Amino acid sequence: MLLYWERCDSIPTIFIVEDEPSLQSLYQIVLEFHGFEVIGTASNGQEAVNKFMNFNDKPDVIIMDHRMPVKNGLEASREILKEDPSVKIIIATADMDIEAEARSLGVASFKPKPFSNERLVRNVKKAINNKLVVY
Repeated sequence: MLLYWERCDSIPTIFIVEDEPSLQSLYQIVLEFHGFEVIGTASNGQEAVNKFMNFNDKPDVIIMDHRMPVKNGLEASREILKEDPSVKIIIATADMDIEAEARSLGVASFKPKPFSNERLVRNVKKAINNKLVVY
């Protein structure tokens, strides 16, 4: 069975917010290999908020690290969701103690690191199809 976006002409767009360059590159390679379009990257929460506000076409999904310099992932998510509550944010972090706060913000998914490439792709697809991802 094809997912909704796999039957459409538009390619889902992803915005990656990760301060580790190697992970940022890995996520981009994996997601593009699986047919997603990465429309931007950011290395900290403030940069993510600034770029998000300036996107002409907002991304379908944001993959957001939590522990970053300048502004953390929860702070950035709060600002982004205030601007556009429809955007799907996947918080990817090793900080398990922030799960309740992340979910209370309305993020689409809380994803403990480390995780497999397959799990990343599966959860991006679920977020795009408006399914809440629960662990």
